[in-house]
Amino acid sequence: MKITLIKSLIGCKKDQIATALSLGLKKVGDCTEQPDNPQTQGKVRKIGHLVQVVK
Repeated sequence: MKITLIKSLIGCKKDQIATALSLGLKKVGDCTEQPDNPQTQGKVRKIGHLVQVVK
């Protein structure tokens, strides 16, 4: 699955920032390819309002 950060991490909770960083997303527009597994889906669910996902 392709994950793109579409909103800024400024003002987010520390755990949401850590989740975004664990996916390799540091700034708006960053894009990463991740495997479609339960761990990745849980991370996306936690920061779903900040990212755009394409399967």
